[in-house]
Amino acid sequence: MLEGIGRIAWCPSTPSVFGMTRIPLSSAPEPHETGRCRHRAWVEVSTEAIRANAANLREMLAAETELMAVVKADGYGHGAVPVAKAALAGGASCFGVATLAEGVQLRRAGMSSPVLVLGNLTQVEELRSCLRWQLMPTISSMREALLCQNLADGSGRRMAVQLKLDTGMARLGADWQEGARMVAALQDLEAIQLAGLYSHLADADADPQSDAGLTRLQHRRFEEVLASLQQQQLESGCRHLANSAGTLSGRHHHYDMVRVGLALYGHAPAPHLAKVVPLQPAMQVHARVTLIRSVAAGVGVSYGHGFRTTRPSRLAVVAIGYADGVPRLLSNRLEVVHRGQRLPQVGAITMDQLVVDATEAPGLEVGAVVTLLGEQGGVAITPAEWSERCGTIPWEILCGFKHRLPRLGLAPGESGAAKNEPED
Repeated sequence: MLEGIGRIAWCPSTPSVFGMTRIPLSSAPEPHETGRCRHRAWVEVSTEAIRANAANLREMLAAETELMAVVKADGYGHGAVPVAKAALAGGASCFGVATLAEGVQLRRAGMSSPVLVLGNLTQVEELRSCLRWQLMPTISSMREALLCQNLADGSGRRMAVQLKLDTGMARLGADWQEGARMVAALQDLEAIQLAGLYSHLADADADPQSDAGLTRLQHRRFEEVLASLQQQQLESGCRHLANSAGTLSGRHHHYDMVRVGLALYGHAPAPHLAKVVPLQPAMQVHARVTLIRSVAAGVGVSYGHGFRTTRPSRLAVVAIGYADGVPRLLSNRLEVVHRGQRLPQVGAITMDQLVVDATEAPGLEVGAVVTLLGEQGGVAITPAEWSERCGTIPWEILCGFKHRLPRLGLAPGESGAAKNEPED
C-alpha cells in the first residue's frame, strides 16, 4: 500500500465526494480486533505431516544415503521455509531448489544446509550470487564451469558445483556419453569443487505393467558413466538419480542421495507406489460459503449457463475461484466436502467464486466452511482426483494455489475445517 493512502470505507450517511467519506487506515479494524479471524478461503499446511513424511522416507533409505528435500516452487505451494525446517526435523540433510532466488530465500531464513540449484544458471551475476550465498549451481556445460572457475579464482575460495548428465530426459545436463570427460575437465579446474554428479529420471512413475524400459535405460547409462569414472580413478562427489518415484521404486536407484519432492508433501507419484511408505497429505484447501439462494428448476448458473438446474435447488456461493488456483477446467466436475458430505460444484468456476448445489445439505449455511482439498468429516479429496478430472498431474494442482490465499499452520491432530466453522 502506498504511503499516505488509507484504507477506504464508504459511509452514505456522511456524504463527501460521490456521497461517500474516507476513513483513515488507523481507524479501520484489523482482523485480530474483530475476534476470530475469518478468511474467505485459505490453504492449511501441516508441518508435522511434512516432518513425518521425511522421517518415513529417511527410514526406508540405507544409513549412508542422504535425503534431499526438494522445496522449489515455494515448497510445491506449501511454503518453502516452513517445509524446509520440518524436513530437516524429519531427517533431510540438504535442499533442492529451481532458482537462485529460492536458494537465497532459504539462506536469508537462516538455513545453513547444502542447497543445490537444479535450474541452469548462465549469467555471471547469478553464479556470483551462488558463490556469495554458498549455493551449488548445476553445471550442464563447460561454459558455466569456466565462469564459476573465474569467479571463484578471483574470490580466493573454491566453489562447489554439481554436474548434471542427460541420460534420457532431453532437458538439462551434459550428454551422458561425455560424463567421464566432463568430470575430468572439472577436476582440472583448481577453484572448482565437484560436489556431485546426477541425472533425472523421465518416467520413473510408469506402471511396471506398461513400462517401456526408459527408466532401466537411464539407470544403465548412469551406471556406465560411474563405471568409467571408477576405471579412470575419477571422483564425482555425491551421486544421485532418484526423484520421488525412483526413491519409492527401490534401493537400486538410491546411490548416495535421493531427491524427494511430491512424496515429501504426502502424495505418491503413482498408484502402484502408494503403499511403499506411509505418507500424510500436508495441504488442505478450505473456503467459506458467502451466500445461499433458492432457485427454481431450469435456472442457468454462472457464465454461459453451462449448467441448468433440473429441480428447485438450493445453491451456495463459495468464495474461491480460478484466481486462487481452482482450475476452471473443473467446472461441473468438482466436488467439495461439508461435514462428511460431498456436494457437487455447478456452473462455470469464476475468478473469485464458485457455486455448489447444496439442495441435499440443508445444514449448510452462510459462513460454513467447505473443503476443496483435504479431509472433513472422514471424507477426503486428493490432488490426484482433481488432476484426473482436468487432465493434468498432482504436481501442477499443488503448485497452483496463489498467494492471495493465506497459508495457515495446522497443529498435529487439528482439523482446519472444523475449527473454522461458524459458532451456532
